[in-house]
Amino acid sequence: MTNPWYATREEIKAELDVKETARANARIDRALEDASRAVEGMCHRRFYPEAGTRYFNWPDSQYGTSWRLWLDDSELISVTTLVSGGVEIASTDYLLEPNRNGPPYSRLEIDLSSSAAFGGGDTHQRDITITGLWGYRNDETPVGTLAEALDASETGIDVDAATSAAVGVGSLLRIDSERVIVTGRSQLDTGQTVGGSGLTAQNNSVTLTVQSGTAFAAGETILIDGERLRIDDIAGNTLVVARAWDGSTIAAHSVGATIYAPRTLTVERGALGTTAATHASSATVYRFDPPGPVRQFVIAEALNDLLQGRAGYARTAGAGEYEREVTARGLKELRERVYASHGRKARMRSV
Repeated sequence: MTNPWYATREEIKAELDVKETARANARIDRALEDASRAVEGMCHRRFYPEAGTRYFNWPDSQYGTSWRLWLDDSELISVTTLVSGGVEIASTDYLLEPNRNGPPYSRLEIDLSSSAAFGGGDTHQRDITITGLWGYRNDETPVGTLAEALDASETGIDVDAATSAAVGVGSLLRIDSERVIVTGRSQLDTGQTVGGSGLTAQNNSVTLTVQSGTAFAAGETILIDGERLRIDDIAGNTLVVARAWDGSTIAAHSVGATIYAPRTLTVERGALGTTAATHASSATVYRFDPPGPVRQFVIAEALNDLLQGRAGYARTAGAGEYEREVTARGLKELRERVYASHGRKARMRSV
C-alpha cells in the first residue's frame, strides 16, 4: 500500500458482515484502493498530508507578478523552509493565501512590507524551493498509545485497546514525527480471560465478565476461541458484546478461555515523506481523519463496487413484474455533493 485510504477495511466489513478470509479481505482492499484513488481524481486533490520538498520556477516565468507564487496542484498545509536563489526567506516575510480558513493554501506571496524577494539565482528554473507539509489538511485525532517501545525497523507494533478500536487497515497514523500506514492486523493476547459463568451459544448471551473492564475499549473487536465479538458497552468489569461478529460463528465459551484482540498492527514505516524512528512505550498515536463527505463517498463507492461485482453488475430489486435494476442513484448524488464541497478545477499554468 503506497498511499492511505480514506476509509478502512473494517468499516466496509461492518457494513457487509463479511467473514474474515484472505479472499474477502483482498476484494475489499481492491475496492477501497479504487474508491480512494477515484475520489482524488474526481476532486483533483489528495487529502492526506505528505512531507517533502518541491521546486518551482521564479514567478516571472508564470507571466504573473514577481512577488506571488501560484502552487497549482501542489496544495500546501504548512511551510518548514522557503528558499529562493539560495537564500532562505524568513517566515515573517511571506504570506500563505488564501488565509480565510487556513489550509489548503494555493499560493505564496512575499510580504511587500519586507525586503524579501523571489529570484536571485542563476536561472528562473527551480529558483524556489519549498520544504513543508503538502496536501489538503492535517486533521488528526489522538486515539490511544503504543503498548511497547519501537525501534526504527519494526513493522509490527502493539497498541492499546483504544487505538485498536479506533483504527483499521488503511488508516494513516502519526507517532511523534513519523507517519505509518496500517496494512494489516493480528491478534494479541489481552491478558484477560472469560469470567463469570462464561458465554452460551445464544444471541441473547451478550454480557461477558472479565477481570478488568479497563483493559478493553468500546468498539473494539475481540476473539474468543473461534468467535469474534464486538464490544458495544462496558460497565465495570462487564462487557456488553455483539455476538458472531465479522462473519464468525456463535459458540459457547468456557470460563478461563483466553481473550484476544487485534492489537498488533502491521504498518509501513516512514510513510509520506517521514523517517522511521524510535518511539517510547505509551507514545501517543494520532489518526489522520479525512473530510467526512470524502470518507462517506469512499465507503459508498467501495460497497457499490463489491455488491455490483457479486451480481456481475446486474443488481436488481424486487421479483417478477416488479423487478427493477438497482441504479445507485444515491451514490450519484453523493458524488456530486462531494465534488461541490471538496472538488477543485484541474487547471495547470502553461505558456
